Amino acid sequence: MQSVKKISIVIPAFNEARNIEKLYEELVRVMQQTKYQYELIFVDDGSIDETLEVVKSLCSNKPNVFYIELSRNFGHQSALKAGIDMATGDCLITMDSDLQHPPVIVMDLIRYWEEGYDVVYTKRKEDKKLSWFKRKTSSLYYNLYNRLSDLKLEKGTADFRLMSKNVVEAFSSLRENELFIRGLIKWAGFKQIAVEYEPNERFSGVSKYNLKQMVSFAVKGITSFSVRPLKLVAYVGLILFLVSLILIPYALISYLLGDAVSGWTSIIISVIFLAAYSY
Repeated sequence: MQSVKKISIVIPAFNEARNIEKLYEELVRVMQQTKYQYELIFVDDGSIDETLEVVKSLCSNKPNVFYIELSRNFGHQSALKAGIDMATGDCLITMDSDLQHPPVIVMDLIRYWEEGYDVVYTKRKEDKKLSWFKRKTSSLYYNLYNRLSDLKLEKGTADFRLMSKNVVEAFSSLRENELFIRGLIKWAGFKQIAVEYEPNERFSGVSKYNLKQMVSFAVKGITSFSVRPLKLVAYVGLILFLVSLILIPYALISYLLGDAVSGWTSIIISVIFLAAYSY
């Protein structure tokens, strides 16, 4: 007799105590409509509220609910990686714990997996309720990323996706220190398809991503899959070096005319020489 397949759902959480039980109820309601066994893996990313206590309470009487407790806040991508590495299902779904990723979309992800797709990723439809600034910066990010990177990402691509066991094994074998998971999964290949979704309102709490973190995430994504930023830095360095060479004849003329302070000429020429050597 063929055994029933199992689906793992990995959910990173940072200060999401008031969302955990609601998300659990929604996911159970969805998964009970499927023919699969399932496990829910909550990854506490160093929360300072009652998130861990709520998760532990669920685990105490739910045999298919598990948790990972990280020693500190390592960030969303690292928390995802920790959960992915511990999953045991025949496929795996990653989603956020604030319920902005609608649990009902899980049914669509599973349906495409059943049709033979290895990666079913989601694309967020433009949310008109978001601020003008957030919508424009998001659009700017994807435009800039696709111009600078050799890897192309569709606008609105999220970390709400399904991966087959083959993809999970390939991903877990990577030893990346600077994680940009949506890029890595896209880069890995396999048979992929996108599902569009309308984001829900956050059930409780506020977003944990501030502007500094969003900029850092954007830079990480671009530099992970392109050498163009490095080339740009090199070209800028070369231009500045060539411009600085103009100072050598200026320093010599100033010395010959007696306008330079004693020792200034030798210092300037030495600095330019060292800059050229470093370049």
